[in-house]
Amino acid sequence: MSHQEREARLLVAGVENAYARIRPDIIETALEYSPLLSLVFGAHVYFKWECDQVTGSFKFRGALNKLRTLSSARKRKGVVSASTGNHGLGVCRAARIEGVDLILYLPENAASAKIAKLRKAGAVLRFFGTSCEKTEAHARSEAASSDRVFISPYNDREIIAGQGTAGLEILDQLPGVEDVIVPVGGGGLIAGIAGYLKCRAPGVRVWGVEPARSAFMKASLRAGRLVAVKEKKTLADAVAGGIEPGSVTFPLCRRYVDEVVTVSEEGLTAAVRLIHEVHGKVVEGAGALALAAMMKYRARFRGRRVVLVASGGNISPGRFQSICHSRRF
Repeated sequence: MSHQEREARLLVAGVENAYARIRPDIIETALEYSPLLSLVFGAHVYFKWECDQVTGSFKFRGALNKLRTLSSARKRKGVVSASTGNHGLGVCRAARIEGVDLILYLPENAASAKIAKLRKAGAVLRFFGTSCEKTEAHARSEAASSDRVFISPYNDREIIAGQGTAGLEILDQLPGVEDVIVPVGGGGLIAGIAGYLKCRAPGVRVWGVEPARSAFMKASLRAGRLVAVKEKKTLADAVAGGIEPGSVTFPLCRRYVDEVVTVSEEGLTAAVRLIHEVHGKVVEGAGALALAAMMKYRARFRGRRVVLVASGGNISPGRFQSICHSRRF
């Protein structure tokens, strides 16, 4: 057996074992056919509603899987993580279910609304630095010095396996799927979904999509190595930011993802509105990335069965209303 075949078997087993671990506590999110958008795009369009997952995004899958792979001794020591968003909410809920003490680090300038939401979720919050990168680096250092496990938002094979369970569900729900479009940030979600699908159904095309203002994975795949790019503020803030050196997601994306594309802020805004108008769903900017890509690259998907992963729905009511009632965010 070749190294690549062995890796594929381990990847599939990792996702299937993860699903067995977390299945009792996650939602098998719906795969919903969209008759109107299918007509508009000349394709068979389905949404995978991860915005309806526990804590409002796919992140809960990976966080719960990671915690359930820890030994009892490691759990007793507690864990450390860093996030102001969906990962923070997911790991808070997972830690509460597993009875694990969690210290969650946030930047000192984190938004008060996010702080309140995370406090309500039950985490012990600590603050350091004024950027997510500095906060995460400090959290890793604190985890090491206190002999606690650091829970990464994406750079961890058990996190990736947990996120890959969304791909397992897609294949079970639509065995004839031909294309899956997935939002990309650090790459944990797409690495898990693409790895699983390519090993189980090699003919499925997996597309990543990033906001043009924060397209780290696309630039890195083009260069063949992780690179920095100049980023700007984006509506898809849940996927904004760089990919840390040595991330395990990058080689998986190189091997299993067909292509990563980018979309504009105008396309994202239109996609958030369209999802609400057609399906009545409230999604965050990152949750609309897949539809924005479908809108921009529709010719690539004509006549095909396409799944759009709506990755999250954690957006403030005020921001959502501003998107729906104006052309700006």
